[in-house]
Amino acid sequence: MNIRASILLIALLLCTAAAAQESFDHYTTGFDLDGAHENVSCDRCHAGGIFEGTIPTCVGCHSQIGTVLSSMKPAGHVASSETCDSCHTTSAWSPVYYMDHTAVSGSCGTCHNSTIATGKPPGHIVSGNQCDDCHNSTLWIPAVFDHANVSGNCFSCHNNIDVEGKDAGHINTTNICEDCHRTSSWEPAWNVDHTQVIGTCVSCHNGATATGKHPSHISSGDTCDDCHTTNAWIPANFDHANITDNCVSCHNGTDAVGKHPTHINTTDVCEDCHNNVTFVPADMVDHTQVIGTCISCHDGVTAEGKHPTHITSGDNCDDCHTTVAWLPANFDHVNISNNCISCHNGTDATGKHPTHILTTDVCEDCHSTTTWVPVTTVDHTQVLGSCSTCHDGNTATGKDNGHFITSRECDECHTTNAWIPDIYQHVGLGYEPLNHAGNFACTECHTNNSEVIIWPTPAYQPDCAGCHANDYDNGEDDHNGVSNDRNCATSGCHSISAREW
Repeated sequence: MNIRASILLIALLLCTAAAAQESFDHYTTGFDLDGAHENVSCDRCHAGGIFEGTIPTCVGCHSQIGTVLSSMKPAGHVASSETCDSCHTTSAWSPVYYMDHTAVSGSCGTCHNSTIATGKPPGHIVSGNQCDDCHNSTLWIPAVFDHANVSGNCFSCHNNIDVEGKDAGHINTTNICEDCHRTSSWEPAWNVDHTQVIGTCVSCHNGATATGKHPSHISSGDTCDDCHTTNAWIPANFDHANITDNCVSCHNGTDAVGKHPTHINTTDVCEDCHNNVTFVPADMVDHTQVIGTCISCHDGVTAEGKHPTHITSGDNCDDCHTTVAWLPANFDHVNISNNCISCHNGTDATGKHPTHILTTDVCEDCHSTTTWVPVTTVDHTQVLGSCSTCHDGNTATGKDNGHFITSRECDECHTTNAWIPDIYQHVGLGYEPLNHAGNFACTECHTNNSEVIIWPTPAYQPDCAGCHANDYDNGEDDHNGVSNDRNCATSGCHSISAREW
Protein backbone atom coordinates (compact mmCIF):
# COMPACT_ATOMS: atom_id res chain seq x y z
CA MET A 1 0.00 0.00 0.00
CA ASN A 2 2.83 2.35 0.83
CA ILE A 3 4.57 1.56 -2.51
CA ARG A 4 1.45 2.33 -4.47
CA ALA A 5 0.99 5.52 -2.55
CA SER A 6 4.55 6.56 -3.33
CA ILE A 7 4.09 5.94 -7.06
CA LEU A 8 0.92 7.94 -7.10
CA LEU A 9 2.60 10.77 -5.28
CA ILE A 10 5.49 10.91 -7.77
CA ALA A 11 3.10 10.88 -10.67
CA LEU A 12 1.16 13.68 -9.10
CA LEU A 13 4.29 15.72 -8.62
CA LEU A 14 5.40 15.22 -12.21
CA CYS A 15 2.07 16.28 -13.50
CA THR A 16 2.18 19.30 -11.27
CA ALA A 17 5.71 20.21 -12.51
CA ALA A 18 4.79 19.81 -16.15
CA ALA A 19 1.79 21.95 -15.61
CA ALA A 20 3.95 24.56 -13.90
CA GLN A 21 6.55 24.52 -16.69
CA GLU A 22 3.91 25.06 -19.27
CA SER A 23 2.46 28.03 -17.40
CA PHE A 24 5.76 29.70 -16.10
CA ASP A 25 7.12 32.69 -18.10
CA HIS A 26 10.85 32.05 -17.96
CA TYR A 27 11.56 35.49 -19.54
CA THR A 28 10.81 37.00 -16.15
CA THR A 29 14.01 35.43 -14.83
CA GLY A 30 16.17 37.35 -17.29
CA PHE A 31 17.05 34.17 -19.20
CA ASP A 32 14.72 33.66 -22.12
CA LEU A 33 14.21 30.09 -23.24
CA ASP A 34 14.65 30.23 -26.99
CA GLY A 35 16.21 28.05 -29.64
CA ALA A 36 17.26 24.61 -28.38
CA HIS A 37 16.57 25.70 -24.77
CA GLU A 38 12.88 25.92 -25.53
CA ASN A 39 12.52 22.12 -25.55
CA VAL A 40 14.73 21.36 -22.58
CA SER A 41 12.91 20.11 -19.44
CA CYS A 42 13.33 22.16 -16.30
CA ASP A 43 15.22 19.51 -14.44
CA ARG A 44 17.95 19.48 -17.06
CA CYS A 45 19.05 22.82 -15.71
CA HIS A 46 17.37 22.95 -12.32
CA ALA A 47 18.73 19.71 -10.95
CA GLY A 48 17.18 18.48 -7.73
CA GLY A 49 14.33 20.94 -8.08
CA ILE A 50 16.56 23.87 -7.19
CA PHE A 51 15.55 26.95 -9.13
CA GLU A 52 17.21 29.79 -7.35
CA GLY A 53 20.91 30.44 -7.90
CA THR A 54 21.12 28.77 -11.30
CA ILE A 55 23.96 30.38 -13.25
CA PRO A 56 22.40 32.18 -16.27
CA THR A 57 25.50 31.98 -18.53
CA CYS A 58 26.34 29.31 -21.10
CA VAL A 59 29.23 28.07 -19.08
CA GLY A 60 26.90 27.46 -16.11
CA CYS A 61 25.70 24.37 -17.90
CA HIS A 62 28.04 23.81 -20.81
CA SER A 63 31.18 23.09 -18.89
CA GLN A 64 32.71 20.63 -16.52
CA ILE A 65 32.18 23.03 -13.63
CA GLY A 66 28.53 23.59 -14.47
CA THR A 67 25.69 22.42 -12.27
CA VAL A 68 24.36 20.45 -15.19
CA LEU A 69 26.64 18.35 -17.33
CA SER A 70 25.55 19.48 -20.74
CA SER A 71 27.39 19.48 -24.07
CA MET A 72 30.73 21.24 -23.66
CA LYS A 73 33.49 22.68 -25.94
CA PRO A 74 35.06 19.80 -27.75
CA ALA A 75 38.75 19.10 -27.41
CA GLY A 76 39.44 20.64 -30.85
CA HIS A 77 37.58 23.84 -30.06
CA VAL A 78 39.59 26.97 -30.72
CA ALA A 79 41.10 28.54 -27.65
CA SER A 80 38.56 31.01 -26.44
CA SER A 81 36.84 32.48 -23.46
CA GLU A 82 33.71 30.83 -21.95
CA THR A 83 31.29 33.36 -23.41
CA CYS A 84 29.83 30.95 -25.91
CA ASP A 85 27.11 33.35 -27.02
CA SER A 86 29.76 35.64 -28.44
CA CYS A 87 29.93 33.27 -31.40
CA HIS A 88 27.13 30.68 -31.06
CA THR A 89 23.33 30.97 -30.94
CA THR A 90 20.88 28.98 -28.82
CA SER A 91 19.56 27.31 -31.96
CA ALA A 92 22.65 25.22 -32.67
CA TRP A 93 26.36 25.10 -31.99
CA SER A 94 27.19 24.91 -35.68
CA PRO A 95 27.59 26.88 -37.74
CA VAL A 96 28.69 29.78 -35.64
CA TYR A 97 26.78 32.88 -36.62
CA TYR A 98 29.59 35.32 -35.85
CA MET A 99 33.20 35.23 -34.79
CA ASP A 100 33.89 37.61 -31.99
CA HIS A 101 37.68 37.69 -32.02
CA THR A 102 37.74 39.44 -28.66
CA ALA A 103 36.71 36.11 -27.14
CA VAL A 104 39.42 34.16 -28.93
CA SER A 105 42.64 33.35 -27.10
CA GLY A 106 46.00 32.70 -28.76
CA SER A 107 47.46 33.81 -32.08
CA CYS A 108 45.59 34.17 -35.35
CA GLY A 109 47.52 31.27 -36.83
CA THR A 110 46.09 28.76 -34.36
CA CYS A 111 42.80 29.07 -36.24
CA HIS A 112 43.71 30.65 -39.57
CA ASN A 113 45.76 27.69 -40.71
CA SER A 114 43.58 26.76 -43.70
CA THR A 115 42.18 23.81 -41.69
CA ILE A 116 40.17 25.26 -38.86
CA ALA A 117 39.68 28.61 -40.64
CA THR A 118 40.83 30.39 -43.78
CA GLY A 119 44.58 30.72 -43.84
CA LYS A 120 47.06 32.47 -46.08
CA PRO A 121 46.20 31.91 -49.75
CA PRO A 122 48.90 30.57 -52.12
CA GLY A 123 49.64 34.08 -53.42
CA HIS A 124 50.14 35.57 -49.98
CA ILE A 125 53.39 37.44 -49.50
CA VAL A 126 56.08 35.66 -47.53
CA SER A 127 55.33 36.41 -43.88
CA GLY A 128 55.20 35.03 -40.35
CA ASN A 129 51.95 33.80 -38.78
CA GLN A 130 51.13 36.90 -36.83
CA CYS A 131 48.13 37.79 -38.97
CA ASP A 132 47.13 40.71 -36.78
CA ASP A 133 50.41 42.41 -37.64
CA CYS A 134 48.69 43.39 -40.86
CA HIS A 135 45.05 42.33 -40.70
CA ASN A 136 42.23 43.16 -38.29
CA SER A 137 39.38 40.95 -37.11
CA THR A 138 36.81 42.89 -39.12
CA LEU A 139 38.14 42.23 -42.63
CA TRP A 140 41.22 40.69 -44.18
CA ILE A 141 41.41 43.48 -46.72
CA PRO A 142 42.75 46.13 -46.65
CA ALA A 143 45.80 44.90 -44.82
CA VAL A 144 48.20 47.35 -43.30
CA PHE A 145 51.23 47.05 -41.10
CA ASP A 146 52.05 49.78 -38.63
CA HIS A 147 55.81 50.16 -38.74
CA ALA A 148 55.74 52.86 -36.05
CA ASN A 149 56.92 50.59 -33.31
CA VAL A 150 59.45 48.62 -35.36
CA SER A 151 62.92 49.33 -34.09
CA GLY A 152 64.92 47.06 -36.42
CA ASN A 153 65.75 47.75 -40.04
CA CYS A 154 63.55 46.57 -42.90
CA PHE A 155 65.66 43.57 -43.74
CA SER A 156 65.35 42.16 -40.22
CA CYS A 157 61.81 41.21 -41.30
CA HIS A 158 61.76 41.64 -45.09
CA ASN A 159 64.20 38.80 -45.67
CA ASN A 160 61.88 36.53 -47.69
CA ILE A 161 61.59 34.26 -44.63
CA ASP A 162 59.71 36.27 -42.04
CA VAL A 163 58.21 38.67 -44.55
CA GLU A 164 58.45 39.28 -48.25
CA GLY A 165 61.82 40.71 -49.26
CA LYS A 166 63.54 41.64 -52.52
CA ASP A 167 62.11 39.78 -55.49
CA ALA A 168 64.26 38.03 -58.06
CA GLY A 169 64.10 40.99 -60.44
CA HIS A 170 65.19 43.55 -57.85
CA ILE A 171 68.22 45.58 -58.85
CA ASN A 172 71.49 44.58 -57.22
CA THR A 173 71.66 46.49 -53.94
CA THR A 174 72.58 46.25 -50.31
CA ASN A 175 69.82 45.27 -47.86
CA ILE A 176 69.11 48.75 -46.56
CA CYS A 177 65.59 48.83 -47.97
CA GLU A 178 64.56 52.00 -46.12
CA ASP A 179 66.96 54.16 -48.18
CA CYS A 180 64.71 53.72 -51.22
CA HIS A 181 61.33 52.36 -50.03
CA ARG A 182 58.67 53.68 -47.66
CA THR A 183 56.76 51.71 -45.03
CA SER A 184 53.48 52.72 -46.66
CA SER A 185 54.24 51.09 -50.00
CA TRP A 186 57.05 49.24 -51.66
CA GLU A 187 56.31 50.63 -55.09
CA PRO A 188 57.20 52.93 -56.51
CA ALA A 189 60.41 53.51 -54.65
CA TRP A 190 60.36 57.08 -53.40
CA ASN A 191 64.04 57.53 -53.93
CA VAL A 192 67.05 55.67 -55.24
CA ASP A 193 70.02 56.00 -52.93
CA HIS A 194 72.80 55.11 -55.32
CA THR A 195 75.18 54.56 -52.43
CA GLN A 196 73.28 51.33 -51.77
CA VAL A 197 73.35 50.16 -55.41
CA ILE A 198 75.90 47.48 -56.24
CA GLY A 199 77.25 47.08 -59.76
CA THR A 200 77.62 49.43 -62.73
CA CYS A 201 75.18 52.14 -63.76
CA VAL A 202 74.16 50.34 -66.93
CA SER A 203 73.04 47.27 -64.99
CA CYS A 204 69.98 49.41 -64.18
CA HIS A 205 70.14 52.32 -66.63
CA ASN A 206 69.60 50.11 -69.66
CA GLY A 207 66.32 51.61 -70.88
CA ALA A 208 64.34 48.72 -69.37
CA THR A 209 64.96 48.69 -65.62
CA ALA A 210 65.64 52.44 -65.50
CA THR A 211 66.14 55.30 -67.93
CA GLY A 212 69.01 54.61 -70.29
CA LYS A 213 70.85 56.61 -72.91
CA HIS A 214 68.39 58.49 -75.11
CA PRO A 215 68.61 58.22 -78.92
CA SER A 216 70.50 61.49 -79.30
CA HIS A 217 73.09 60.64 -76.65
CA ILE A 218 76.66 61.05 -77.83
CA SER A 219 78.51 57.90 -78.74
CA SER A 220 79.93 56.56 -75.52
CA GLY A 221 80.67 53.49 -73.49
CA ASP A 222 78.33 52.32 -70.75
CA THR A 223 80.20 53.72 -67.76
CA CYS A 224 77.61 56.40 -67.05
CA ASP A 225 79.36 57.74 -63.97
CA ASP A 226 82.28 58.87 -66.10
CA CYS A 227 80.16 61.90 -66.95
CA HIS A 228 76.98 61.82 -64.84
CA THR A 229 76.35 61.99 -61.11
CA THR A 230 73.67 60.26 -59.05
CA ASN A 231 72.14 63.65 -58.25
CA ALA A 232 71.04 64.45 -61.81
CA TRP A 233 71.78 63.47 -65.38
CA ILE A 234 72.31 67.08 -66.38
CA PRO A 235 74.71 68.78 -66.35
CA ALA A 236 77.08 66.04 -67.40
CA ASN A 237 80.78 66.54 -67.03
CA PHE A 238 83.75 64.35 -67.64
CA ASP A 239 86.86 64.94 -65.59
CA HIS A 240 89.80 64.46 -67.92
CA ALA A 241 92.30 65.21 -65.15
CA ASN A 242 93.34 61.60 -64.71
CA ILE A 243 93.39 60.69 -68.40
CA THR A 244 96.91 59.86 -69.49
CA ASP A 245 96.20 58.73 -73.04
CA ASN A 246 95.39 60.93 -76.02
CA CYS A 247 91.87 62.02 -77.00
CA VAL A 248 91.34 59.57 -79.84
CA SER A 249 91.91 56.61 -77.54
CA CYS A 250 88.37 57.35 -76.31
CA HIS A 251 86.95 59.82 -78.81
CA ASN A 252 86.94 57.32 -81.65
CA GLY A 253 83.21 57.29 -82.37
CA THR A 254 82.75 54.05 -80.42
CA ASP A 255 83.80 54.60 -76.84
CA ALA A 256 83.00 58.31 -76.99
CA VAL A 257 81.92 60.78 -79.64
CA GLY A 258 84.61 61.29 -82.25
CA LYS A 259 85.06 63.47 -85.32
CA HIS A 260 81.72 64.04 -87.02
CA PRO A 261 81.33 63.47 -90.76
CA THR A 262 81.76 67.17 -91.61
CA HIS A 263 84.93 67.59 -89.54
CA ILE A 264 87.76 69.03 -91.58
CA ASN A 265 90.34 66.57 -92.82
CA THR A 266 92.88 66.25 -90.02
CA THR A 267 95.03 63.83 -88.10
CA ASP A 268 93.61 62.37 -84.88
CA VAL A 269 95.53 64.61 -82.50
CA CYS A 270 92.34 66.25 -81.19
CA GLU A 271 94.06 67.98 -78.29
CA ASP A 272 96.04 70.26 -80.61
CA CYS A 273 92.84 72.17 -81.43
CA HIS A 274 90.21 71.22 -78.83
CA ASN A 275 90.15 71.46 -75.05
CA ASN A 276 88.67 68.92 -72.66
CA VAL A 277 85.88 71.23 -71.49
CA THR A 278 84.08 71.58 -74.81
CA PHE A 279 84.67 70.51 -78.37
CA VAL A 280 83.12 73.58 -79.95
CA PRO A 281 84.43 76.09 -80.64
CA ALA A 282 87.96 74.83 -81.11
CA ASP A 283 90.53 76.81 -79.12
CA MET A 284 92.72 77.12 -82.15
CA VAL A 285 93.58 75.36 -85.37
CA ASP A 286 96.96 73.74 -85.40
CA HIS A 287 97.54 73.67 -89.14
CA THR A 288 100.28 71.11 -88.73
CA GLN A 289 97.51 68.59 -88.03
CA VAL A 290 95.38 69.61 -91.03
CA ILE A 291 95.51 67.36 -94.05
CA GLY A 292 94.81 68.70 -97.54
CA THR A 293 95.02 72.12 -99.13
CA CYS A 294 94.07 75.41 -97.52
CA ILE A 295 91.05 75.86 -99.77
CA SER A 296 89.52 72.59 -98.54
CA CYS A 297 88.66 74.58 -95.40
CA HIS A 298 89.11 78.24 -96.33
CA ASP A 299 86.23 78.23 -98.80
CA GLY A 300 84.07 80.85 -97.09
CA VAL A 301 81.80 78.16 -95.62
CA THR A 302 83.86 75.88 -93.43
CA ALA A 303 86.33 78.63 -92.63
CA GLU A 304 87.05 82.18 -93.76
CA GLY A 305 87.85 82.35 -97.43
CA LYS A 306 89.04 85.06 -99.79
CA HIS A 307 87.15 88.29 -99.17
CA PRO A 308 85.55 90.18 -102.07
CA THR A 309 88.46 92.60 -102.40
CA HIS A 310 91.10 89.89 -102.44
CA ILE A 311 93.48 90.14 -105.35
CA THR A 312 92.87 87.77 -108.21
CA SER A 313 94.67 84.58 -107.35
CA GLY A 314 94.61 80.82 -107.42
CA ASP A 315 93.48 78.79 -104.43
CA ASN A 316 96.90 77.96 -102.97
CA CYS A 317 96.54 80.22 -99.95
CA ASP A 318 99.85 79.18 -98.49
CA ASP A 319 101.66 80.67 -101.47
CA CYS A 320 101.20 84.02 -99.74
CA HIS A 321 99.72 83.47 -96.28
CA THR A 322 100.98 81.69 -93.20
CA THR A 323 99.03 79.67 -90.65
CA VAL A 324 99.90 82.24 -87.98
CA ALA A 325 97.91 85.09 -89.52
CA TRP A 326 96.39 86.13 -92.82
CA LEU A 327 98.22 89.43 -92.70
CA PRO A 328 100.78 90.35 -93.60
CA ALA A 329 100.73 88.20 -96.71
CA ASN A 330 103.96 87.55 -98.53
CA PHE A 331 104.84 85.48 -101.54
CA ASP A 332 108.35 84.12 -101.77
CA HIS A 333 109.35 84.46 -105.40
CA VAL A 334 112.78 82.93 -104.79
CA ASN A 335 111.92 79.61 -106.32
CA ILE A 336 109.94 81.02 -109.25
CA SER A 337 111.80 80.27 -112.45
CA ASN A 338 109.26 81.66 -114.90
CA ASN A 339 108.49 85.29 -115.72
CA CYS A 340 105.88 87.38 -113.89
CA ILE A 341 103.16 87.19 -116.53
CA SER A 342 103.08 83.39 -116.30
CA CYS A 343 101.23 83.93 -112.99
CA HIS A 344 100.28 87.62 -112.94
CA ASN A 345 97.92 87.28 -115.88
CA GLY A 346 94.73 88.36 -114.15
CA THR A 347 93.60 84.77 -113.70
CA ASP A 348 96.14 82.92 -111.61
CA ALA A 349 97.26 86.09 -109.85
CA THR A 350 96.69 89.81 -110.09
CA GLY A 351 97.75 91.21 -113.44
CA LYS A 352 97.88 94.68 -114.92
CA HIS A 353 94.88 96.73 -113.87
CA PRO A 354 92.83 98.64 -116.44
CA THR A 355 94.61 101.95 -115.79
CA HIS A 356 98.09 100.48 -116.15
CA ILE A 357 100.19 102.34 -118.69
CA LEU A 358 100.48 100.72 -122.09
CA THR A 359 103.42 98.32 -121.87
CA THR A 360 104.65 94.91 -122.83
CA ASP A 361 104.11 92.07 -120.30
CA VAL A 362 107.66 92.05 -118.95
CA CYS A 363 106.52 93.10 -115.46
CA GLU A 364 109.88 92.41 -113.85
CA ASP A 365 111.55 95.23 -115.80
CA CYS A 366 109.70 97.77 -113.67
CA HIS A 367 108.26 95.97 -110.61
CA SER A 368 109.93 94.04 -107.82
CA THR A 369 108.71 90.80 -106.23
CA THR A 370 108.37 92.59 -102.92
CA THR A 371 105.65 95.04 -103.87
CA TRP A 372 103.90 96.20 -106.98
CA VAL A 373 103.68 99.84 -106.02
CA PRO A 374 105.71 101.92 -106.31
CA VAL A 375 107.64 100.56 -109.25
CA THR A 376 111.37 100.29 -108.70
CA THR A 377 112.12 101.74 -112.12
CA VAL A 378 110.50 102.36 -115.48
CA ASP A 379 112.12 100.50 -118.27
CA HIS A 380 111.02 102.66 -121.19
CA THR A 381 111.98 99.93 -123.62
CA GLN A 382 108.87 98.06 -122.42
CA VAL A 383 106.58 101.07 -122.72
CA LEU A 384 104.36 101.17 -125.76
CA GLY A 385 103.09 104.41 -127.24
CA SER A 386 104.42 107.96 -127.07
CA CYS A 387 106.00 109.67 -124.07
CA SER A 388 103.03 111.97 -123.56
CA THR A 389 100.63 109.03 -122.97
CA CYS A 390 102.31 108.76 -119.56
CA HIS A 391 104.11 112.05 -119.04
CA ASP A 392 100.91 114.07 -118.90
CA GLY A 393 101.30 115.41 -115.37
CA ASN A 394 98.87 112.79 -114.00
CA THR A 395 100.22 109.35 -114.78
CA ALA A 396 103.81 110.55 -114.75
CA THR A 397 105.73 113.83 -114.54
CA GLY A 398 104.77 116.16 -117.40
CA LYS A 399 106.07 119.45 -118.70
CA ASP A 400 106.54 122.03 -115.98
CA ASN A 401 105.10 125.52 -116.21
CA GLY A 402 108.27 127.06 -117.70
CA HIS A 403 108.78 124.34 -120.29
CA PHE A 404 109.51 125.35 -123.86
CA ILE A 405 106.22 125.56 -125.73
CA THR A 406 106.15 122.87 -128.37
CA SER A 407 103.95 120.10 -129.72
CA ARG A 408 106.88 117.81 -130.31
CA GLU A 409 107.16 114.49 -128.43
CA CYS A 410 109.39 114.45 -125.37
CA ASP A 411 111.94 112.09 -126.85
CA GLU A 412 112.92 114.68 -129.52
CA CYS A 413 114.69 116.59 -126.74
CA HIS A 414 114.89 114.24 -123.77
CA THR A 415 116.12 110.72 -123.18
CA THR A 416 114.67 108.00 -120.92
CA ASN A 417 117.79 108.25 -118.79
CA ALA A 418 117.15 111.81 -117.60
CA TRP A 419 115.18 114.91 -118.48
CA ILE A 420 118.27 117.09 -118.43
CA PRO A 421 120.28 117.92 -120.42
CA ASP A 422 118.03 118.04 -123.44
CA ILE A 423 119.49 116.81 -126.67
CA TYR A 424 117.54 118.60 -129.35
CA GLN A 425 119.46 119.28 -132.56
CA HIS A 426 118.21 121.36 -135.46
CA VAL A 427 118.32 119.20 -138.56
CA GLY A 428 117.52 120.29 -142.11
CA LEU A 429 117.85 124.05 -141.66
CA GLY A 430 120.34 125.74 -143.93
CA TYR A 431 121.77 127.99 -141.26
CA GLU A 432 121.97 125.33 -138.64
CA PRO A 433 121.64 127.70 -135.66
CA LEU A 434 123.55 125.42 -133.36
CA ASN A 435 126.55 125.83 -135.57
CA HIS A 436 126.76 129.49 -134.56
CA ALA A 437 129.84 130.24 -132.61
CA GLY A 438 129.15 130.21 -128.92
CA ASN A 439 126.74 128.24 -126.78
CA PHE A 440 123.46 129.94 -127.42
CA ALA A 441 120.41 129.30 -125.27
CA CYS A 442 117.26 128.46 -127.18
CA THR A 443 115.57 131.62 -125.92
CA GLU A 444 118.17 133.79 -127.65
CA CYS A 445 116.36 132.92 -130.83
CA HIS A 446 113.07 131.67 -129.44
CA THR A 447 112.54 134.81 -127.43
CA ASN A 448 108.96 133.91 -126.46
CA ASN A 449 110.06 130.43 -125.21
CA SER A 450 108.08 128.86 -128.00
CA GLU A 451 108.77 126.77 -131.00
CA VAL A 452 107.28 129.59 -133.08
CA ILE A 453 110.08 132.22 -133.62
CA ILE A 454 109.36 135.93 -133.62
CA TRP A 455 111.78 137.25 -136.26
CA PRO A 456 113.18 140.73 -135.63
CA THR A 457 113.01 141.41 -139.40
CA PRO A 458 110.35 139.00 -140.63
CA ALA A 459 110.78 140.14 -144.26
CA TYR A 460 114.19 138.45 -144.44
CA GLN A 461 113.36 135.17 -142.74
CA PRO A 462 114.71 132.61 -142.79
CA ASP A 463 117.95 134.17 -143.96
CA CYS A 464 120.55 135.74 -141.74
CA ALA A 465 119.07 139.17 -142.25
CA GLY A 466 115.87 137.95 -140.59
CA CYS A 467 117.75 138.32 -137.31
CA HIS A 468 120.79 140.39 -138.27
CA ALA A 469 119.30 143.10 -140.54
CA ASN A 470 119.82 145.65 -137.82
CA ASP A 471 123.45 144.56 -137.59
CA TYR A 472 124.03 145.18 -141.36
CA ASP A 473 126.56 147.93 -142.08
CA ASN A 474 125.51 149.71 -145.26
CA GLY A 475 128.77 151.66 -145.38
CA GLU A 476 130.85 148.56 -145.79
CA ASP A 477 132.52 148.60 -149.23
CA ASP A 478 131.64 145.01 -149.96
CA HIS A 479 127.99 145.33 -148.94
CA ASN A 480 125.44 145.61 -151.68
CA GLY A 481 122.44 146.29 -149.50
CA VAL A 482 120.54 144.13 -147.04
CA SER A 483 118.18 142.80 -149.63
CA ASN A 484 121.02 141.63 -151.79
CA ASP A 485 123.16 140.38 -148.94
CA ARG A 486 120.36 138.91 -146.85
CA ASN A 487 122.18 135.52 -146.59
CA CYS A 488 125.49 136.47 -145.07
CA ALA A 489 126.88 132.99 -145.28
CA THR A 490 126.76 132.84 -149.08
CA SER A 491 128.75 136.07 -149.52
CA GLY A 492 131.97 134.32 -148.74
CA CYS A 493 132.71 136.96 -146.14
CA HIS A 494 130.98 135.65 -143.05
CA SER A 495 130.71 132.23 -141.47
CA ILE A 496 128.27 131.13 -138.78
CA SER A 497 131.00 129.13 -137.15
CA ALA A 498 133.39 132.10 -136.95
CA ARG A 499 133.85 133.77 -133.63
CA GLU A 500 133.61 137.16 -135.25
CA TRP A 501 132.01 138.48 -138.34
